[in-house]
Amino acid sequence: MGPLAVGEVAPPVPGVAFEDGPTGLFFYKVTCPTCQMAAPTMHVFADAFPRRVFGIGQDPADELERFSDEYEIRISSIEDPPPYPVSDAYGIVSVPTLFLIGTDGHVLDVVGAWDRLGFNRVAATLAEMTGTGSVVVSSPDDGRPAFKPG
Repeated sequence: MGPLAVGEVAPPVPGVAFEDGPTGLFFYKVTCPTCQMAAPTMHVFADAFPRRVFGIGQDPADELERFSDEYEIRISSIEDPPPYPVSDAYGIVSVPTLFLIGTDGHVLDVVGAWDRLGFNRVAATLAEMTGTGSVVVSSPDDGRPAFKPG
């Protein structure tokens, strides 16, 4: 078993209303090196799509706040404490994992690990769905690899 697949119904997330518009969910853990590398790209999502992308952190709230400050991720993060009920509902097997959920509550896209093309694809879809201009989350010259497993 793995993460929810495209087309499946996304479980509810406390404090997130999918019906308000397309929504990104960035699952992460503060001690994960791949999450640390990917986290700064979340400011691009935050700036381009205010209140449309949320972090789901598998750590206590104070650690999530420190992580957000250190890596300037600037998205609202929701604590998912052990036994990780939100992560389990989404079938998370590794972090980071990025989901795009439509206003009908169905999964539109899933990106496991750090995947530049996948993160850019989610940003492009969000831009199209929200009428926002083109958004590039990561480019080959930003120092990040094209792919890094979580």
